[in-house]
Amino acid sequence: MTCRERVLKAMRREGPDRVPCDIGFTPPALKKFKERAGTEDYLEFFKVDVRSVGPSEPEKPDYSRYYKNKKLPEGTDVSLYGVAYVPGNFYHFTHVESPLAGQPAETVYDYPLPDYSLAQCYEGLDKQVKELHDQGFAVCGWWGHIFETAWAIRGMEDFLADLIMNPEAMIHLVNRLHAFRTLAARKLAEAGVDVFVLGDDVATQKGMMMSPEIWRKVFKSAFAEAVRAAKSAKPDILTWYHSDGNCLAIVPDLIECGLDILNPVQPECMNLAQLNRDFGKHLSFWGTIGTQSTMPFGTPADVRRAVRKAREDCGSRGGVLIAPTHVIEPDVPFENLLALRDAIHGPEGRYA
Repeated sequence: MTCRERVLKAMRREGPDRVPCDIGFTPPALKKFKERAGTEDYLEFFKVDVRSVGPSEPEKPDYSRYYKNKKLPEGTDVSLYGVAYVPGNFYHFTHVESPLAGQPAETVYDYPLPDYSLAQCYEGLDKQVKELHDQGFAVCGWWGHIFETAWAIRGMEDFLADLIMNPEAMIHLVNRLHAFRTLAARKLAEAGVDVFVLGDDVATQKGMMMSPEIWRKVFKSAFAEAVRAAKSAKPDILTWYHSDGNCLAIVPDLIECGLDILNPVQPECMNLAQLNRDFGKHLSFWGTIGTQSTMPFGTPADVRRAVRKAREDCGSRGGVLIAPTHVIEPDVPFENLLALRDAIHGPEGRYA
């Protein structure tokens, strides 16, 4: 069975040979991995079943006027959306400087955004996808965030407050960002990707960051339209939504919009077995192996048990792609990485 066949069968619950897998690393963790494994090619080491493509970046707008009175530390990166990421003192964590924080809500109306409507952003996508398909991989097509980009531009506190105090302005910003996502959804689907990947961290581990009613008012229709755009261009495409934390309150809404795969299903705050009982007729799951618990603090035996349990929780026909629920951090023991690989490819990950 090829990687692509395995992923599609697992996500469609059609009986794969084993659980498919995915994994990512922070740069410091990748350095440690290379030292122990003798290779930097973790995709080959873990026999990862998926690869990703996405649009090329357009030219970055000029954001200098938003920082003319601010002294940004050396090493600060101003993103394509004008958000300044100031280096932190712990691995990959950064401080976010939001260009519109503290400004009137109306400043979102003329804030410059990168132009993803340009044809050049999508040139060659079909060739990339075909090459990866020819190599046997399933291909994910990714196009960014909406909530996370919006709050990074406006500032987290201001954006959340404005959802109540100035909703029209925030909906306008969301819709501007969403217009590019809908176009990208169609372009990626036309290029032949197997899974259209989108999502936002809209939840903490205790529940939603905003009321479900506000999420429905501001974000639901945008999500539904992006899914329709992808499935209109490629009816058999799978749609994938990411939110860290406990987003259970909006899972029925996501299904209503056409969601196929939920990620990352953090075991610290979401119960995979219950999710599968309640929503397994509509959803498959991608992730499930805790990066706050099992991977850094468990034993190799715990890792193997987590892989087995995830497979069993979703039933004998598939329904799960095994992955850590976030990128691997440097505190994960190498022995646990070996256990994860061996369990995925061993009896813990195999279907009868």
